[in-house]
Amino acid sequence: MPLNWKLVVDSQDAPVLADFWAAALEYEVEDPGVLIGRLLAAGHIGEDAVTEHRGRRTFRGYAAIRHPEDPFDEISGIGRGRRLLFQNVPEAKTAKNRLHIDVHSEPGGLAELVARLETLGATRVHEVDRGPAGHWWVMRDPEGNEFCAA
Repeated sequence: MPLNWKLVVDSQDAPVLADFWAAALEYEVEDPGVLIGRLLAAGHIGEDAVTEHRGRRTFRGYAAIRHPEDPFDEISGIGRGRRLLFQNVPEAKTAKNRLHIDVHSEPGGLAELVARLETLGATRVHEVDRGPAGHWWVMRDPEGNEFCAA
């Protein structure tokens, strides 16, 4: 059985960054609404732990995305496979990422991929040319996290 995993990304606005990455990777934003309703009803959390984003209740300071083909828990909305969890932190990003995501295009589709990512809010940083091995773009997501489009 393959391992389940999640990559945790520090952010300033978790729901907004989750929206960007869900669109960029064609993932789904997890919906913890059922779990939140149950936790509120049981008194395990207060309204201060919850916020609303795009018409859905979500945990304040957190948002996650999952691969659309992976299984997930129907009550919590939590994926049981490939996931990215975004969590708000008080400090801003100050240095280069030590870990980053590579987004791959179809053969010959790099220009279209880069253009699509830009419409979602990404910015180009610089192009890397590897001669016959090809090239790719170093880009930044809306919060400045570096990633590569290849």
